[in-house]
Amino acid sequence: MVNKADKNEARLRRHRRVRGKISGTAERPRLDVFRSAKHIYAQVIDDTKGVTLASASSMDKDFNAYGGNIEAAKKVGEAIAKKCLEKGITEVVYDRGGFVYQGRVQALAEGAREAGLKL
Repeated sequence: MVNKADKNEARLRRHRRVRGKISGTAERPRLDVFRSAKHIYAQVIDDTKGVTLASASSMDKDFNAYGGNIEAAKKVGEAIAKKCLEKGITEVVYDRGGFVYQGRVQALAEGAREAGLKL
């Protein structure tokens, strides 16, 4: 019997490995990304205090498009960058959450960069 590898378990393993090397500080918090089939979520986290400084997602009330495509990810990236810049955060560490840096994960990062956030 062949056991099929669990993709989410492998992603979580990659995420734990990356999180051992990446940590957000007050000066440079961590921009964390989670991607589901229908939506994408982004949080800016200060790991020293353990608090979320800003968040944006395709589930927000002011977001009215479908959240499972590249255009939506770019809009979420722009929204998180806008919220960060309002709070005085200009530079973050990008945490892709164990996801491959392509598609929606890449589009979110590019949208945040275009809106003025330094990754």
